Amino acid sequence: MANILKGAAVVGQSGGPTAAINATLSGVIKGFFESNGAVTKLYGMRNGIEGFIGERLCDLGEMFADSEGKLDTEKLDMLVSTPAAALGSCRKKLPKPQDDPAFFENLIALFKKYDIRYFFYIGGNDSMDTVAKLTEYLRTSDYEMRVMGVPKTIDNDLAGTDHTPGFGSAAKFIATTMQEIIRDCAVYTTKAVTIVEIMGRDAGWLTAAAALPRVITGVEPDYVYLPEAPFSMEGFYRDIEAAFEKHPNIVIAVSEGARFADGRYVGEGTQSGATDVFGHKYLEGTGKALENAVKEHFGCKVRSIELNLPQRCAAHLTSGTDLTESQNCGKTAVLSAVSGTSGCMIAMIREDGEEYKISYVPSDVTKIANAVRDVPRSFINEEGNNVTDECLNYIKPLIAGETKLFFKDGLPVHFIIK
Repeated sequence: MANILKGAAVVGQSGGPTAAINATLSGVIKGFFESNGAVTKLYGMRNGIEGFIGERLCDLGEMFADSEGKLDTEKLDMLVSTPAAALGSCRKKLPKPQDDPAFFENLIALFKKYDIRYFFYIGGNDSMDTVAKLTEYLRTSDYEMRVMGVPKTIDNDLAGTDHTPGFGSAAKFIATTMQEIIRDCAVYTTKAVTIVEIMGRDAGWLTAAAALPRVITGVEPDYVYLPEAPFSMEGFYRDIEAAFEKHPNIVIAVSEGARFADGRYVGEGTQSGATDVFGHKYLEGTGKALENAVKEHFGCKVRSIELNLPQRCAAHLTSGTDLTESQNCGKTAVLSAVSGTSGCMIAMIREDGEEYKISYVPSDVTKIANAVRDVPRSFINEEGNNVTDECLNYIKPLIAGETKLFFKDGLPVHFIIK
């Protein structure tokens, strides 16, 4: 049995918010209450590692304890149903330990100040980079700590895991919204093209979800374009012409990261070329660029719709499966760390068999950080303008189940960490 490491823990949220990231946080809180005293205190860092450096901390253990010091399950349930990052987020890129050891020495000094022995970071690719760098530095330090990454990203592009918490809820919102858009567009006989732009800079998992109604209700957009298949304007025009031969109202789903064979983003021409601290280009305008192209080429009615933030904050359409798995990931991270695990991310592994079942496995974070998991080419049709049923059947169980919401006078009530 691993040696018992007693001390405080700190948890943070990083990167883009999701409708499930607070469910993951709730799992960490639950794990704290089940740690049998190994974790003496649970701090929340406001705005991720950036907030920790500024010592902007709150006592989550105290916040979620009832009058007897036990877990207040009603508060926790409300946190689960609250969208976005309750602790706040950041996009701070840590230096490499060998390039700036003083930065990490200052971090260790802060950990010592608050007797922090456990570090949990909830996030995606860039957040796992933070976990990997801290893990690397701790190998050279005599301060004993356990560091764990807890996955999160609606993009579903983290390596080493079957899927990521947050994706199922975003996929459910996208599939539902696409079905509603298709219903709306079908009422007229006038020739029209509706282009729906969906998040996904490098991976097309979210855009693939737009076709999910095909295997559930028999409804689907005419075409689905992902970043993994090179985009061609000529092919795009041919696809639209073929669709017009079948019906007057065309609905198309396209990823914000759709790009041409030479690597240029379709929407890149409308941007400033600015990038974030991790070097990712800011992308928007793919739908608008295609709207203008269709208008010029066909002269028909055309509009573009950007689903934008609701893809990641629509708590009224969350997946029950997603929220349950998110909580399990958070709780498993805590209990694994208490048992001696460090330098890992909790990966979800889909078990073989017809029945959908997931196991939670700590996996080496250094093999996950900075890697991108694309949609397999086998999940995309030969023409590159749609996804296969195999792809949709992979996504389908991830959106299953409805969730409990707290209402007041007709509106959902959220748990706000003050």
